[in-house]
Amino acid sequence: MTIRTSLMKRASIAAILASGLALAACGEEKKEEQAAATNETATSAAAPATAPAGGDTKVGILFDVTGPIASFIPPMMDSVKLAEKEINDGGGLLGGKMVTVVGDTTGATQGAVDAATKLVNVENVPVVVGALMSGTTLAAANAVTIPSGVLQISPTATSPDFTTLKDNDYVFRIVPSDAYQGVVLAKLVLDQGIKTVALTYANNDYATPLATGFATAYKAGGGTITAEVKHEEKQQSYAAELGTLAKDKPEALVLIAYAGDSGTTIVKEALENGLFNRFIGTDGLRDNKLIEQIGADNLKTSFFTSPSAPESDAAKKFDELYTSAYQTAKDKIFIGQTYDSVMLAALAVEKAGSTDRVKVRDALREVANAPGEKILPGEWKKAKELIAAGKDIDYSGATGEMEFDANGDIPGVIGHFVVDGNSYKQVGLVNP
Repeated sequence: MTIRTSLMKRASIAAILASGLALAACGEEKKEEQAAATNETATSAAAPATAPAGGDTKVGILFDVTGPIASFIPPMMDSVKLAEKEINDGGGLLGGKMVTVVGDTTGATQGAVDAATKLVNVENVPVVVGALMSGTTLAAANAVTIPSGVLQISPTATSPDFTTLKDNDYVFRIVPSDAYQGVVLAKLVLDQGIKTVALTYANNDYATPLATGFATAYKAGGGTITAEVKHEEKQQSYAAELGTLAKDKPEALVLIAYAGDSGTTIVKEALENGLFNRFIGTDGLRDNKLIEQIGADNLKTSFFTSPSAPESDAAKKFDELYTSAYQTAKDKIFIGQTYDSVMLAALAVEKAGSTDRVKVRDALREVANAPGEKILPGEWKKAKELIAAGKDIDYSGATGEMEFDANGDIPGVIGHFVVDGNSYKQVGLVNP
């Protein structure tokens, strides 16, 4: 389905996007200071991880296995296993096998610090894939991976704070910033002819900046936000907040939160009390748990945005690989990003020729960015042979080109999703 022409002029959209990205560059002062403090010790604290020649090489997987996004994890772990099997069947890593070691953040900042500490100091990994939520990823980065000098690649962390994080080039992500998604969401809402909305968002590192970017762009494009409420997570009821949000009878409720936390509760209460019947959300709400608990019929006019992937040979190849191993890739969120992150982590180690943490960090851009011979999903053996021959490679991922900028960000694309039966269906890509 083609997204119809924006209600905003192209020039206006460009200005709004620039405004959104400028917002990301600001960051939160407190977090920048913390990151700067940890960065001062990063070089001196970094210690190379070592593995015997021909021995197994560990790669850390720092995932929010339990907590508000637990329902996302099983298919993402399948992507980890898919990449691990491909690597080991295709010659292994550094002459031995790649072994993934999983740490559970429990969906909490302290849990992220504890799990990352174990991966880095006990398991002695040279690279960490994860975390997934922005808050847990930032906590692990600031407290552990940056001061320890360990490369960290997140498949899903979207907070704008990563763009300005003083990380000594140790922290990367392969999804676009929420500063970008907020602008894209505003464009989509306006394109759907929705001129008035209420906005509520969770008080966390993921939802707050995304909501700010959306609100700025939506109002600049001519939309009206009738009420805006920041809410706390894990409340038993949001009746008071919903009363405020529904007071002026807006056309829809924009809800930016995790379905596994406040999101489902808010949607359920809004429907039960006849306050809203149309909901607009982002990837945190695009969770099968929402459909299971609310019902597809109650969400038939709702829609969502989420990081996605453009059509490409690489995307097609990944879909074939995943489907062959796990029956279907349909409606399994972030599986491509997870696969790409694990492959990039392993390619960086192989290119470095050792588990020396500084060398692994420096090798990431060499295998991810042009120039070099293209490497697609399923081509580990080819990549390994080219690296051994001293040739440059350029990994083209399941979710797009992995061209990292100076901040460790990639452009990425955003998809438009609707509820289709018992799952979500992408009906187009949204471009600013």
